[in-house]
Amino acid sequence: MNQTVEKIRWNIYDLDVLPQNELNIYEIIDGELFVTKAPYHRHQQICGKIFGQLDIWSESNNLGEAIIAPGIIFSESDNVCPDVVWVSKERLSQIEDEAGHLTDAPELVIEVLSPGKNNERRDKEGKLKLYSVEGVREYWIVNRFTKQVEVYRRENARLILVATLLDGDEITSPLLPNFCCSISRFFPDLKIENVLI
Repeated sequence: MNQTVEKIRWNIYDLDVLPQNELNIYEIIDGELFVTKAPYHRHQQICGKIFGQLDIWSESNNLGEAIIAPGIIFSESDNVCPDVVWVSKERLSQIEDEAGHLTDAPELVIEVLSPGKNNERRDKEGKLKLYSVEGVREYWIVNRFTKQVEVYRRENARLILVATLLDGDEITSPLLPNFCCSISRFFPDLKIENVLI
């Protein structure tokens, strides 16, 4: 006798019954629960460097703001916590709820890969699809192990890989007028070059 096992679909209300601590991060993508350990020092250091570059640029032009690890609640079955986002002031006023969560897509989302195939699959497949469907305009996947950045941009209603940047390359974005930063500034152990603002 064959029995079909129904896949469990998680939602944001289910998170209330899970142990709350600083050691685990819970994310839900299309009803699938992902549990990851709190990021390590090097991961957080890279997130800080990326945030710092975006924050300096944002302060100089007042167009928006960079945010570290915001909760984004797209729906009851899609709830994620990207490493860094950038959102324009106009967009932020439309998508921030009273608790400070984002309820729709910021313009730019950045994920720094954590070790392990499951983490890589989540960021390069699950989150890429989710961010594409939800309207993110640009998505950077930062690989701290190979010291490269994959840049995805919205084309024909989906996120498409447009560049893979390596040490020595500079990152720019049509979302961020006059922002130009050497990829090496994201990785603390590499030679630091000047940022052009």
